[in-house]
Amino acid sequence: MKVSVPREIKAGEKRVALVPDVINKLIKLGYEVAIESGAGSHSQAPDDLYRSAGASVISGDVLSGADVVLSVQPLTPEQMAKLKSGAVTISFLSPTTAVDSIDAAAGAGVTALSMELIPRISRAQSMDALTSQALCAGYKATLIGAELSPRFFPLLMTAAGTVTPAQVLVLGAGVAGLQAIATARRLGAVVSAYDVRPSSADEVKSMGATFIDLNLESLAGSGGYAKEMSEERTKQQQDLLTPYIAKSNVVITTAAVPGRQAPRLMTKAMVDAMTPGSVIVDLAAETGGNVEGSVAGETITTDGGVIIWGGKDVPSALPFHASSLYSRNLLNLLTLITVPAKDEAKVGLNIDFEDEIVKASALTHDGSRRSS
Repeated sequence: MKVSVPREIKAGEKRVALVPDVINKLIKLGYEVAIESGAGSHSQAPDDLYRSAGASVISGDVLSGADVVLSVQPLTPEQMAKLKSGAVTISFLSPTTAVDSIDAAAGAGVTALSMELIPRISRAQSMDALTSQALCAGYKATLIGAELSPRFFPLLMTAAGTVTPAQVLVLGAGVAGLQAIATARRLGAVVSAYDVRPSSADEVKSMGATFIDLNLESLAGSGGYAKEMSEERTKQQQDLLTPYIAKSNVVITTAAVPGRQAPRLMTKAMVDAMTPGSVIVDLAAETGGNVEGSVAGETITTDGGVIIWGGKDVPSALPFHASSLYSRNLLNLLTLITVPAKDEAKVGLNIDFEDEIVKASALTHDGSRRSS
């Protein structure tokens, strides 16, 4: 059976679905691995490294005849049409934004698994690509905030006087938020954080940051995500957060739930309350934004001198490690659905819909769409 990895064609996408380090593990399972030439060029994985690892490097079509196709972004409808019936594709396949690709997969008789839908359960942790990529995004967000800020992050004692540390506020204490906190602390900033789930307070404090308690009811939901807020609850939260935001030099917002519009954490009035030169990094800009006025992929400066950076393809800004982590997520999921080669038997696939991981992540199978 053949596993194929095409080049990513979405503008700005620099990750690759498989790095050379994991090729030998797939070969040991019994797979042949084919990589489109140049697929790993942005991730410090040139074609020669793939060849040395045992993969075939192909210039041209790697989709026709593939049994499994691994990618970061979903295959386009045109790419789906090239796959043979019964093939499996695994990628970040959003049920809300990749409707055409999902329909095309169903029409082609392809089984499409979405990495966004891997359930957050103990046995699926090694397959949780949202977590691994959020780790990259949180780290990068702090570096961007530090670069855009006109201030030092750490406390400095100099002959010319004392430089006070930057005040950094992180909104959302999930994986991305906690990594942003940890990175800002390493850079020497004074960090505080807020999350609608009070249970995250201990994690925030363990990072050396101050947890902001607004004395509002918990919105902890299933799967580690927060529940949707009512308009009244949103307004209460915004009013109570405004003083903390106003005194912050850098605000990093990380609140996002897959498949839903990002919650609005900061209004224009809250942005205007910040001093000139303050920086906001909105990691949720691609899904509507936590911050009013943020634009995905753009850096804007308000009339009041506040800099707003809107995130777009943020993990792709760290393609080496983002690809390495994602590759291992894919390897673990593929291992779950693989019957390894043994003795005279060839490697095969076992798409078991009784398995909760497969059941949750499969969007198409056997010519039809599935409801996960």
